[in-house]
Amino acid sequence: MRAALVQLNVSDDPAANLPRTRDLVRAAAAGGAGFVLTPEVTNCLSSSRAHQQAVLHREEDDPTLAGLRDEARAHGVWLLIGSLALRTDDADGRFANRSFLIAPDGSVAARYDKIHMFDVTLSETETYRESAGYRPGARAVVAQTPFGRIGMSVCYDVRFPHLYRALAQAGAEILTIPAAFSQVTGAAHWECLLRARAIETGCYVLAPAQTGTHAAGEGRAPRRTHGHSLAVAPWGEVLVDAGTEPGLSFVDIDLAEVTRARARVPALTHDRPFEGP
Repeated sequence: MRAALVQLNVSDDPAANLPRTRDLVRAAAAGGAGFVLTPEVTNCLSSSRAHQQAVLHREEDDPTLAGLRDEARAHGVWLLIGSLALRTDDADGRFANRSFLIAPDGSVAARYDKIHMFDVTLSETETYRESAGYRPGARAVVAQTPFGRIGMSVCYDVRFPHLYRALAQAGAEILTIPAAFSQVTGAAHWECLLRARAIETGCYVLAPAQTGTHAAGEGRAPRRTHGHSLAVAPWGEVLVDAGTEPGLSFVDIDLAEVTRARARVPALTHDRPFEGP
């Protein structure tokens, strides 16, 4: 199976972002990819909750979801929409950060709501409180496809290895980790975390990312992200590093490599009970 990682530099305007994303999905299909993956918050990257309230939609009427489902259907590809920021009916008004796996007929094959919220203080001037605007999910997801079983996750989830162990032990062979990683944490931790998750589980890791400085409307602060979409083999080798420019990266997936890695170090079968601490 040939996969394509779509690296984006989206703004906080979903309507302006969709055409470019559709173009890249089409180019990925034209390049022979049967599985195309976009980053976290493919539709809109914004730190303004008021602006998000004004421009975001619920799943059932989200134009980005509808448009990308059309692209999957038109080109007969599996498409991971890394995540969409979506309005919900929650009483507190928080959004969902939801990843979608779209089948070649355009149907939604699986959904996953990001479980772990990025609530961190990186410095006196850089603080994130994702949980203030988004409500966390509560269910891990493994999706079956003709080319392998996919364990779905999003961005900050990558720091919680027990999630990936559970996904692998439930049958996942490919882990998807779409992201909009900050530049500070990306430079320090992105590659080593992704390689660790691949090595620990014997899975392929496919991690499409947002990159660069993200345009925002007047009065709204722009965000900056790390880029470097990565594909990592089950033995831990980096197969693709997309650098910092928006665009496409292709990688060939061979599940025999999953079998080989797990046969060499069958750590997924070596769990033992213990007491304490």
